[in-house]
Amino acid sequence: MAIAGNLANNLPVALIAGSALNADHAAEPVIRAVLIGVDLGPNLSVTGSLATILWLTALRREGIAIGASAFLRIGVIVMPPALLLAIASALLLG
Repeated sequence: MAIAGNLANNLPVALIAGSALNADHAAEPVIRAVLIGVDLGPNLSVTGSLATILWLTALRREGIAIGASAFLRIGVIVMPPALLLAIASALLLG
């Protein structure tokens, strides 16, 4: 899910995954794992999320340019702790 979210943007991937999970009557842990992947995966690429694209556009208007490599470097640092917290929360809740 994370790779698909980076390649095709997380919104359409989430809609397709939601339909597939609903049709398959997936178990709750599988649904949580897919949601975590679709939500956190796009934090590695600038095209993975519409919100990221909008924020980068707003920053560029203010004279702050963040390139894809800088975004990836920051994402590699920030995403693992967020992923661990999301997985821990999913395990504790369910």
